[in-house]
Amino acid sequence: MRPSAAHAIDPPQTRPEMSANLSDTQAPDDSRIQRQIRRMGERARSAARTMAAAEPGDKNAALFAIAEALIDRRDTILAANAKDLREGRDNLDAALLERLELTGARIEQMAEGLRQVAALADPIGSITDLNYRPSGIQVGRMRVPLGVIGIIYESRPNVTADAAALCLKSGNAALLRGGSEAALSNQAIAACIRRGLTDAGLPGDAVQVIETTDRAAVGAMLAMPEYVDVIVPRGGKGLIEFVSENARMPVIKHLDGVCHVYIDAAADLDKAIAIAMNAKTHRFGTCNTMETLLVAEPIAERVLRPLAQNLRQAGIELRGCERTRRLVGEEVKPATEDDWAAEYLAPILAIRVVDDMAAAMAHIETWGSRHTDAIVTENVTAARAFLRGVDSSSVMVNASTRFADGFEYGLGAEIGISTDKLHARGPVGLEGLTSLKYVVYGDGHVR
Repeated sequence: MRPSAAHAIDPPQTRPEMSANLSDTQAPDDSRIQRQIRRMGERARSAARTMAAAEPGDKNAALFAIAEALIDRRDTILAANAKDLREGRDNLDAALLERLELTGARIEQMAEGLRQVAALADPIGSITDLNYRPSGIQVGRMRVPLGVIGIIYESRPNVTADAAALCLKSGNAALLRGGSEAALSNQAIAACIRRGLTDAGLPGDAVQVIETTDRAAVGAMLAMPEYVDVIVPRGGKGLIEFVSENARMPVIKHLDGVCHVYIDAAADLDKAIAIAMNAKTHRFGTCNTMETLLVAEPIAERVLRPLAQNLRQAGIELRGCERTRRLVGEEVKPATEDDWAAEYLAPILAIRVVDDMAAAMAHIETWGSRHTDAIVTENVTAARAFLRGVDSSSVMVNASTRFADGFEYGLGAEIGISTDKLHARGPVGLEGLTSLKYVVYGDGHVR
């Protein structure tokens, strides 16, 4: 049986999960925190009504103004970030500190990201599928905002600007709760967002960053569906589990990122090696990194020997099935069922030789996380069968799993990746932060 696991959009933390993800302190007066968060929710709901009717030009003006404010206040943001880094050096590992750190170049990237979102087509108000019915009425569907989006995230202060940009462009209001380790950085960025909104004539409450680091704030957010329409958690395993179990509103999330590359018997050898190497070694700590390689038995010897050599040279620890170990050598550690289910987020790769594509698809069905899976093959029929048969949010042919990304998909940016089947699936961009309603045109029609 597959071990249960959960994963967030970012790699899991190495420090204690819940204290890091939700709070480093616990205020004695939870009711005070709850009242505070509810007041913020009320203001967000009011701002959401304004944002839903905002003109595209006004939203774009706000995004450009926020970008300008980030550049103008760069020194203030960097000073706040320096204080967060000093506080974090005692209890954060090197990877977390790297994600927490802001530089002048990273602030420039944040500003450029806002400008890029402004350049995207505005989805709100577009009407599609408008058709006449036999009665004479016209029926279509209009894209509308979700309302108030609550986002709970960790470490990376740039998420504050990225999330604000996507929520604003899609006509939503946002209630943001960053990690305590980035509290000062997030507040400095929030000041720029509020300035940009007000400069553009939009409500400053359209994006609110919760100041308290008390975990009661997260509980309060999850318990007020009358003010928050959807929650997006971005963080470690403990955070995802907590939000999924306690939220009273829909949650946009993905769990494990157990991604596979299957090398088919009809694969091109050079393509197969290049794709597998990129899928594993491009970055280790991302949710779209390959964690298990599946190889069809007829091509296994020709692929695995050169590929294993390349992987070992790249510092990858290999764990394989018995057939893999016979082909590659005893330096490959024996793989267990835990390895088939593992999201390593590390230089470790599980390898399994399978009889054919049907066996590969059965493995993915049993052990996969429905995130991203790829096939390498020159057989068009096999490729189409894999696309139809693998039930993942992204399924690829002759491409690295590392392409499972909102920017690479042409979404401009993403607020996260969803492996759920309802509403949004895969990278969640502007369209994923909207819904549809039916619209009807008539001319005095009665039934």
